[in-house]
Amino acid sequence: MKLTSRDFAAKAGNAAESCTIFFFCGQDEAGASAAANELVAMLPEPGERIEISGAELRSDPAKLGDEARSNSLFGDSRHIWCRVAGDEAHEALKTLVETGDMGAGEACPVIIVATSATDKSRTAKLLEKRKDALVAMFYPPDLRSVTQTVRSMGDAAGVKLDGAVAERIARGANLDVRLAQSEVTKLATYLDASPQSPRPANMEHLDAIGAASEEEGFASLVNAVMAGQGPKVATEIARMKQIGLNPVGTLLAVERRAAQLARISAALGNRRYQDLDKGEKARLGIFWKEERDIAEQVQRWRGPKLDRLTLRLTELHRELLTNSQSSELLLAQGLTGIARVAGAGRR
Repeated sequence: MKLTSRDFAAKAGNAAESCTIFFFCGQDEAGASAAANELVAMLPEPGERIEISGAELRSDPAKLGDEARSNSLFGDSRHIWCRVAGDEAHEALKTLVETGDMGAGEACPVIIVATSATDKSRTAKLLEKRKDALVAMFYPPDLRSVTQTVRSMGDAAGVKLDGAVAERIARGANLDVRLAQSEVTKLATYLDASPQSPRPANMEHLDAIGAASEEEGFASLVNAVMAGQGPKVATEIARMKQIGLNPVGTLLAVERRAAQLARISAALGNRRYQDLDKGEKARLGIFWKEERDIAEQVQRWRGPKLDRLTLRLTELHRELLTNSQSSELLLAQGLTGIARVAGAGRR
């Protein structure tokens, strides 16, 4: 079975009932990840989640079948969740379906979320004609569709969103539905809303929860790294992994902040940060919500230290692109190292 982002919502329920293998792919990685989580909730008995990395599947293709056909520790239901790059899961899935066709026994649901893969990949071709498998292809989102998705999220959470409020959330999340969901959840908590007791949300409520910054979702991690707050960096990296933020996208947010600090440093010359007027701050992209953090970071990252930071970020970006299967670990190590350098200036 094959679905796209256009018809997934309408047909996913039937797929959850009839299929046991689910392959999510496409350029919209956020949409694919969100849809995969939605599908898990639709499974008749999702049970315990067992996570297997793409690197594990590539090195041991038989592991997927072994795990999918083994019983939970307590005899309960389970499902397998794998986040992979490209065709890392191909051989493992091939082994799973071939052994299943030969009578190896019933397997629990297997959900694969593949970055840098499309419906033309070898893995998709392996599965798309099978009655027990779903290939779901997600195309890049547009503002209109994400705005509508945000309104649906609000309905599910008991938050009534008009078009303007939903669009602001969509823009602020940079069309990433995972970040948008985080904003809707914060709104529901702030308003004490629920499906049984819905509440309307307006722009003032968004301002109150601090939403709609383009870097929302990344800002707290970026500020922790650049300020040398080691313990907070670890917490933010764990949050990043939990909601499935793309490692390269996360690093780009740090790179953008470093580039902004470089522009500010060049504009300052021998002046102090406090000497910047409102017009200069606006041209340099300094907004009031983040001004305190940026002012502190400008003092911390100047001259050769800022140059070394830029080189390290470029190097780290290259490492993530060439070692995609280890990108989360490499990003965590790299950002922790940068925070350590920043923290040295705190003492």
